[in-house]
Amino acid sequence: MSENRTFWENEERLLDERVSRATWPGGQKAVDRLAKQGKKPVRELVQLLIDPDTEFYELSRIAGFGVNYPGGIEDVPCAGLVTGIGKINGNWTMIFGNDSRVKAGTYFPITLKKHIRAQAIAERCGLNCVYIADSGGAFLPMQADVFPDDGHFGSMFYNMARMSAMGLKQVTLSTGGNTAGGAYIVFMACQSIMIDKMSYSFLGGPPLVKMATGEVISAEDLGGAKVHTQISGGADHFCGDQEEAVYKVREILALEKPQEISIHRYAESPPASGADSIYDIMPAQIHQSIDGRKVLECIADDSYFYEYKRDYAPGRGDNIVAGKIRIKGIPVGVIASNSVGIIFAEAARKAAEWIVRCSQEKTPLLFVQNAPGYMVGSESEHMGIGKYGSDMVRSVSCAQVPRIQLVIGPDNGAANYGMCGRAYRPHFLFHTMRARTGVMSGRSAAGVLLSIEERKREVKGNPMTDEEKQAFSQKMIEKYDGEAHPFYCGSRILNDRVLKFSEIRDWLAMAFEVSLLQPIGEPSFGNFRF
Repeated sequence: MSENRTFWENEERLLDERVSRATWPGGQKAVDRLAKQGKKPVRELVQLLIDPDTEFYELSRIAGFGVNYPGGIEDVPCAGLVTGIGKINGNWTMIFGNDSRVKAGTYFPITLKKHIRAQAIAERCGLNCVYIADSGGAFLPMQADVFPDDGHFGSMFYNMARMSAMGLKQVTLSTGGNTAGGAYIVFMACQSIMIDKMSYSFLGGPPLVKMATGEVISAEDLGGAKVHTQISGGADHFCGDQEEAVYKVREILALEKPQEISIHRYAESPPASGADSIYDIMPAQIHQSIDGRKVLECIADDSYFYEYKRDYAPGRGDNIVAGKIRIKGIPVGVIASNSVGIIFAEAARKAAEWIVRCSQEKTPLLFVQNAPGYMVGSESEHMGIGKYGSDMVRSVSCAQVPRIQLVIGPDNGAANYGMCGRAYRPHFLFHTMRARTGVMSGRSAAGVLLSIEERKREVKGNPMTDEEKQAFSQKMIEKYDGEAHPFYCGSRILNDRVLKFSEIRDWLAMAFEVSLLQPIGEPSFGNFRF
């Protein structure tokens, strides 16, 4: 077994540990508590909901760790919400599920960010949505951070209304209490399902009703399943238990038009080199050179890579490799970091040209990111790094084809922009355990900030000692490297999932298939300086 493989398998065990903490909040005691209420854990409901023997592609599993909210809340495991994509009656569907084991399913800022990100994917890709609702609504101690603004609580319902108007079904299965704003997830659905003596939905619960009006009433009589399916009309289907309710959701979506992707798909072939071989070729050192072509061989059908401008500007133009591959039969244009990944003017020019060509051909794009930045210095400036780097950013911004980013190493500075980072709205963004996303590496940041601190101290007549310099540098390295780590980025939903190397091919295939469910528009680009 290679040293690289051993290293990454150990790193991925750390990921498994983090995922276990996220998906098992409260342990067996919490599961037993649900069972006494006649409830299953939310992921068990999801498995019943999706087609048998199909996979649920869960998003943002490690969201919510280290958020440090008021009241001593350090973690909100999995953001208290399950989101992901699965097939229902053969059609890809976005599924949301409140996890009542985490603060009664209430919405923190990170919960809202996760919910709204999943809705954005659904709207962009044309997916129906199913909401498994069991939420106490907004987390009241943080009302200023979850209620009044765009992107806060009301945006969930705005998105539901807009998607419904687009013809995307919004189906809610209520499996518990849905109070105040949370009630709207039941009432705003195209169709909603409630369960006898388990589901409740009301704008104000019994305590608030008593305080406001003096009326004493039970939750069941105020807003139970019978009230809303037989009296108010706020819900549409009455069920006796969770299994019946899940079946009803599947029945509602049973006659949806079968989905088709907007591109020709070839017969699928596994990589000739073996997808698992990526563990051996991926250096354990984050800033060590990689062979981008070998990485693509581990992802591509038959390990075949058609390369664009392979011989252009050796040593400078080949720090990015460009071309086409197929992933499970889907043709994909590729912009991939190579060698140490620093982007020279020639590499930026080649990448921008290829993005435009793929856009004209309506070929989706995969960005495999391992770049610490664009090359600096007088030679690079004179060669046009600013000009061609800007063209790369323009082309990424305007490309109308589906775009997916996979980060396999350093992801720093403006290279994050040119390689379709989060601000450039890729359809999906995935990190691996080797990913490091930040404005610069910890060592570079420490050097810059130390020089500033030294000058400040000298002006004050109090120069830094060697020990102070070392301590300051170490503190900055830990801060910047820590904030670039995939655990930090994943906890704040700066990616859609941290993937194991062994998961890359399956997840990319799913992501491209889902992204291609909508028609591809015509290309239109801004001012270029080729």
